[in-house]
Amino acid sequence: MGRIAFDEDLKGFRLAYMKDGAADDIGPCGFFWLGGYKSEMTGTKAENLADLARATRRNFFRFDYSGHGQSDGLFIDGTISDWLEQATHMFLRHTQNPRIIVGSSMGGWLALLLTRRLLKEDPLAARRIAGLVLIAPATDMTKELMWDEFDRDARTALVETGVFRRPSAYGEPYPITLRLLEDGTQHLLLEEGISLPVPVRILQGSADTDVPPAHAVKTFEAITATDLTLSFIKDGDHRLSTAVQLRIIQETVLQLALRADGVRY
Repeated sequence: MGRIAFDEDLKGFRLAYMKDGAADDIGPCGFFWLGGYKSEMTGTKAENLADLARATRRNFFRFDYSGHGQSDGLFIDGTISDWLEQATHMFLRHTQNPRIIVGSSMGGWLALLLTRRLLKEDPLAARRIAGLVLIAPATDMTKELMWDEFDRDARTALVETGVFRRPSAYGEPYPITLRLLEDGTQHLLLEEGISLPVPVRILQGSADTDVPPAHAVKTFEAITATDLTLSFIKDGDHRLSTAVQLRIIQETVLQLALRADGVRY
């Protein structure tokens, strides 16, 4: 495992990050990880990609958003704007070579937002994005998977108290704030759509109840790209953490990296 280091974002939060594998400035196409909502950079899928980076002598960069893992801040204070700003800061500051951006759940939404932002604001940096791998992408989750799905009690709690504590199959209930949902409206892209000049791979578990398969189809339909595929993994849940599922993720990411290297297969 790589050594944990810290960087400071524009708001002064110390953000924990790790680099695995080869040196960034001399290796082939590397990987850039964007984790999910309330996940940590040391999760199973991220560790699996770190193993792949070391085995193929590539650089792998991962970090914890504010309020996540070992980074500063409170989870309840975070917004999509904050985490997108941090993803942008980390990509620009800590990567130099071409990258496959791998986004899981909320990280899939952030991967799309990061790419759209760089294409508009920093085209030179955007050229280093060699492809996207979106794992059960929770695109527009604050609207599509939260507010639109909440019952009257949840909406009442949000309006009256500013927070709803949503039960979770992965541990203690986690807080969803009205501030998070309102901020998310600035970043919705399913209706508007997004055009991407890079290959995109969407991997979706067919038994995912957190980000349903139908939502992956919405993301697929919202993306305009000449090289775009959506693959369903039979009986896969939201975690996609079995040995076979992890190998599928590795193979998908490596295939795009090899293409960026100019390797024919």
